Amino acid sequence: MEKLSSATTVTYKRWKNPENNNPEGGHAGPNGESSRSMEESCHATIGRRKSSSPAADNNPTPESSFSLNEALDALGFGRFQWKLLFLTGFSWVADAMEMMILSVVGPQLHCEWTLPAYKVALVTSVVFAGMGISSPLWGNLSDKYGRKKGLTVCIFWTFYYSVLSTLAPDVGWILLLRGLVGFGIGGTHQSVTLYCELLPSKGRGLAVTLMAAFWSLGAVLEVLLALWIMPTLGWRWLLALSSAPLAVFLCFCPWLPESPRFDLLNGDRGKVVATLERIARDNGKALPRGRIVCSFQNDRGRLRDLFTRQYYKTTLLLWFIWFSFAFTYYGIILLTTEMFQSGDSCGATQGAKAEPACSLECKLLTSEDYRDLLWTTFAEFPGLVVVLGTVDCLGRKKSMALPLFIFTLSILPLYTCIGRTTLTVFIFIGRAFISGGYQVVYVYTPEVFPTETRALAIGTCSAISRLGALITPFVAQVLLRHSVFLTLTVYCLCSFLAGLSCLLLPIETSGRGLQESERTPALGSAKRAT
Repeated sequence: MEKLSSATTVTYKRWKNPENNNPEGGHAGPNGESSRSMEESCHATIGRRKSSSPAADNNPTPESSFSLNEALDALGFGRFQWKLLFLTGFSWVADAMEMMILSVVGPQLHCEWTLPAYKVALVTSVVFAGMGISSPLWGNLSDKYGRKKGLTVCIFWTFYYSVLSTLAPDVGWILLLRGLVGFGIGGTHQSVTLYCELLPSKGRGLAVTLMAAFWSLGAVLEVLLALWIMPTLGWRWLLALSSAPLAVFLCFCPWLPESPRFDLLNGDRGKVVATLERIARDNGKALPRGRIVCSFQNDRGRLRDLFTRQYYKTTLLLWFIWFSFAFTYYGIILLTTEMFQSGDSCGATQGAKAEPACSLECKLLTSEDYRDLLWTTFAEFPGLVVVLGTVDCLGRKKSMALPLFIFTLSILPLYTCIGRTTLTVFIFIGRAFISGGYQVVYVYTPEVFPTETRALAIGTCSAISRLGALITPFVAQVLLRHSVFLTLTVYCLCSFLAGLSCLLLPIETSGRGLQESERTPALGSAKRAT
């Protein structure tokens, strides 16, 4: 009679390079063997059958095997994933608050330090420059040393320099310190990588999209905080209080799990078992029995792996899509404050010729401006609701393309001289859809790339998006003062072309399991574009 013990066998097989026919030609391991040609297996027992018969023990029955995708699907979405969602969500609240603060602090510094328009734009751009430089670095760090380590270090970095920036005595120091804040923020998107890698295949798109609710919450909280703090305590206190979510996240970092997919590639079988058992306990599910089989290799986080025959087209298209989403999303945020200060879409260029001579003439954001900014910020939530309904129904590609096309249409009425109320409505619609579509790209990117390059792929895409965010202040804050028509045309063309690029992506990832390595197929079939 058979008895079951709670054990499962985790087996790792090192990838054997088919192009390397000479075992001695690869990199030598610690014992002199070739790390590329050697095939190695290691296993940890989680669910082995025990028999009361000695004869049965001498003739064990073959064990079944399963992938990590199947293990996570068996454990399902439960209490563990909900806790992880709220914890990683705090990093997005912090990210959103640090981004929204840029549209609030700029006008204040313009008046307090008598800054010309280009320096006001620089205060915003240095943050995005720091993010663009650091995002691939954080991605590479997360691929090589773990998602948890990379995320924890970047959040601590951001918190430290965010607090220091409250003491900036002049514009030079604020540019330096906010640039360092941006360098840290560039790694916060690895929270998506970590969360995505701990989700079952079913409903993963919905679950990752739910993280956007925390971004929207952070954006709303920042505007409410500015409405309360700016008229009385000023921008320094606003910067200090906006760093509070970063401190909360750091307090809970010890609970944060490491991705079992990273541990599989790293050969840490004990950690894989511990993480799966932890998920099983929290979700009240039983672990599957058998062997988890996965290929692993030491060469991870290499940029050239994003440009293999299988991925080069996807990489280039995604870079442009990420660029366009950031360019248009942060552009509509900055356009909101600029056009609200003007009163309508025609007044944005008034006084442009007087700019060099009237640096002392400035307009602080009023309570009415903050209220309208709050209304347009609330647009994040209906946009999120729309995407939640389409991400699994229409698929990832169409769910990215549709918001971009609708954003283009919502910008067209701004070409005419419309009043403040109508202006608010169309900006609300445009921001709703562009913010919703922006979240889908966070779902698609980790799904299409394998574990060995997933964090780097998100990091490089994020870096390209920051390039768009770095450029957009000079369009929304500088070019706007010279030509509303040209400014709006730039945003319309960019969003329309990005929508077409989404439809040209070669793989639809809806219902597709995460791939561990380029050389191992994902669970489920990828839908090729026809």
